[in-house]
Amino acid sequence: MARALITGSAGFVGQPLVAHLQECGDEVISFDHEAGHDILDGNALHNYFRETLPEVVYHLAGWSDVGGSWKAPVVTLRVNAEGSLNVLLAATEVGVERLLLVSSADVYGRVTEADLPLTENSDLHPVSPYAASKVAADFLGVQAWLGSQLPVIRARAFNHLGPGQTDRFVASALASRIVENERSGGSVIPVGDLSSRRDFTDVRDVVCAYRRLVEDGTPGEAYNVCSGHDMAVQELADRLLALSDTPMNFEVDPDLLRPVEVPVLRGDPSKIHAATGWKATTPLDTTLEDLLQQWRNSPWA
Repeated sequence: MARALITGSAGFVGQPLVAHLQECGDEVISFDHEAGHDILDGNALHNYFRETLPEVVYHLAGWSDVGGSWKAPVVTLRVNAEGSLNVLLAATEVGVERLLLVSSADVYGRVTEADLPLTENSDLHPVSPYAASKVAADFLGVQAWLGSQLPVIRARAFNHLGPGQTDRFVASALASRIVENERSGGSVIPVGDLSSRRDFTDVRDVVCAYRRLVEDGTPGEAYNVCSGHDMAVQELADRLLALSDTPMNFEVDPDLLRPVEVPVLRGDPSKIHAATGWKATTPLDTTLEDLLQQWRNSPWA
């Protein structure tokens, strides 16, 4: 059991992480913009750490919209890099025992089939402003460990999905459009590029991985959090559509295409498995059913 502070505690990953930690007997301290907290306010952040004195920190807060980062590259960099630096400095000051810095598989960037599966030693080739900001945060974590001996563990999370995810992300966006058509009788689902392949994991598996890393991960190391299998977004879309009885078809919307798309990402989870025993276990169809049900229960879809 630990006294754990979670930045971004009210977010898509933060909420199930809060629930998981509490189920495990941890005391949870929330830090989230919905409560007026700001990781860019260094003074307030330091004061909050001094007041709460967390033993471990899960740093989830940040800019997460990859596509949106093209329109707001400066804000993306500030939130993900400067914000992470503020968290690392505050954690160092109060002597945090473990800090999990959540990075992203997007740091690997554009790769070829020959580069797969991606390991923690794979080269970093960030394509989007978001990916570049995550590389910066990742290496700030390295510096905090090497320079200040802050026990930082870096989690490079591949695509995760599940109930609670906003429609800025592909699976949830598709689910919301399917449910909207179910209600309106529409038949067209606007989509972007469905050819890219991604390594998908249920968010409820991901938060289990995060706690296991805090318990058993090695400070200074990076760990891929992934299933080890990739799937075309087209197949994901088809499987979502198969869960609906309403006839629909996909139609490419140019406004949904990104300036640059990473064709494929697939991770190697062997390092996290060796360190913690963690594996992704939730079937994808269960995740997709839960995601669709979330939107069916929402009055705004």
